[in-house]
Amino acid sequence: MSEPEVIMEALHVCKSYPASDGRWLRANEDVSLQLVKGKTLGLVGESGCGKSTFMRFLVALDQPDSGKILYRGQDITALRGETLRQTRRHIQMVFQDPGASFNPKMKVRDIVCEPLLNFGLITPKEKAAVCRSLLEMVELPGDFADRYPHSMSGGQRQRVAIARALALQPEILILDEATAALDVSVQKNIIELIVKLQRERGLTIGFICHDIALVQSVAHQVAVMYLGRVVEVLPGENLRSEARHPYTRALIDAVLDLDTDPRKPVTVIDSEPPSPLDIPAGCPFRDRCGQCFEKCAREKPEMRWLSKEHGVACHLVSEEG
Repeated sequence: MSEPEVIMEALHVCKSYPASDGRWLRANEDVSLQLVKGKTLGLVGESGCGKSTFMRFLVALDQPDSGKILYRGQDITALRGETLRQTRRHIQMVFQDPGASFNPKMKVRDIVCEPLLNFGLITPKEKAAVCRSLLEMVELPGDFADRYPHSMSGGQRQRVAIARALALQPEILILDEATAALDVSVQKNIIELIVKLQRERGLTIGFICHDIALVQSVAHQVAVMYLGRVVEVLPGENLRSEARHPYTRALIDAVLDLDTDPRKPVTVIDSEPPSPLDIPAGCPFRDRCGQCFEKCAREKPEMRWLSKEHGVACHLVSEEG
């Protein structure tokens, strides 16, 4: 079997923001992850853990303080001007709230075709036909081209956002909580559409989500983040059965579904995470972990790879072997 093709890789990415009292907020700390061609990397964790900050680096909307973002071997954090603009054609993003990323005065035809016009890939006369094709790709009727964003449902707007993101035929698609604001039934339809488009186009996807059950259902590889650090990486299909980090296990055990044993006690994390302005020494999760021991207060756990695809940053795993 051939080795998977890594088309984008983050190496030791760090990012901090200054706070008003002179302290620094650590959004990302030593994050290293890979996006494999044709596969989905799911990034999961509580709100404020640094998921969206990291994904913004991948589309060059922001830059890390240190570390590298490599796209096909080229460090995109060092690119500027037209070279960066041309690279952005290959890496597109769908945001959580498409309404906020649309010009409310523009019709769908103009919204969807704007990237193509910007890069000179079509002429204004071609907009009607191209827009109809892109709308049909995301399973919307062609006459939606004459609508404005306010006249559509949330699910329809998200389909338009996907059509716009795929207009340039990118190699990588980043989805930032793209289904979080949708009803469950609509969410299911959007996920099915994304999976279908990935299969047809060979898309590589970065999927940000706080719902670990949803991530497990769509992601080939899952990375769990806590307070800016990746604490576990493993295949999505093995998430429920092989997760080892106490935080990952707590997220999984908190999910209730039709297969949940009603006799099994529900495990919850009954406290808030510490402020990213005041992260405790040692393991950042130690104050919320029921298995914490003395070493956790002294040393920050490093990522230990149990296999080529499964890494865990936890002293318990090091002690257990």
